[in-house]
Amino acid sequence: MRLFYFPMNILVIDVGGTNVKVMAPGQNEPVKIPSGTQMTPSLMVSEVKKTIGAAKYAGVSIGYPGPVINGQPALEPHNLAPGWVGFDYAKAFSCPVKIVNDAAMQALGSYEGGRMLFLGLGTGLGSALIIDGVLAPLELAHLPYKKDRTFEDYAGLRGLDRLGKKHWREIVLDIVARLKAALVVDYVVLGGGNAKYLKELPRDARLGENTNAFRGGLRLWEKTKS
Repeated sequence: MRLFYFPMNILVIDVGGTNVKVMAPGQNEPVKIPSGTQMTPSLMVSEVKKTIGAAKYAGVSIGYPGPVINGQPALEPHNLAPGWVGFDYAKAFSCPVKIVNDAAMQALGSYEGGRMLFLGLGTGLGSALIIDGVLAPLELAHLPYKKDRTFEDYAGLRGLDRLGKKHWREIVLDIVARLKAALVVDYVVLGGGNAKYLKELPRDARLGENTNAFRGGLRLWEKTKS
């Protein structure tokens, strides 16, 4: 039997191009901080500390809107100010920090065992794979799909605006079926702000919940006893 426990007082931060969402220890609902093209990592840290006030934390989880390699952002984000690559997050927060791609953090919070594919239907197309508890962030968005366009061009916000909701829904069903078959997963979780526009779900798929990213941030610190 496996028993799971979490260290106390984890601060979870979900960084987005529109808002930075923060869940401090003791909170029941995340707090939103407006972000955008002026948001640097140092400003993010300052705003988070201001928002959570006197809340104490022993570690920080950050969901980052871009590729993360060896626990650090690998590319600057598209919709924020530069400076995220190479920033010393642990020093800024004065505690240990764990950083993963934002889709990976939401995937981790959505996981219910087996082989799971997570797809985030938002401005772009986030993706992550979990196999028997092992998290593997993916970058499927820019792979070619059809007509010299990528999966993100069709399933992301640009595709929704270009195609309209009816055609977009059909495309999402096709993309989910293709990726599910290619990656041989048991089920698919569809998250992101645009998942609410789906009228029917593909077979073996379910919608994610908004709180899953914060559950995933806690699970980054999960330890196992056998």
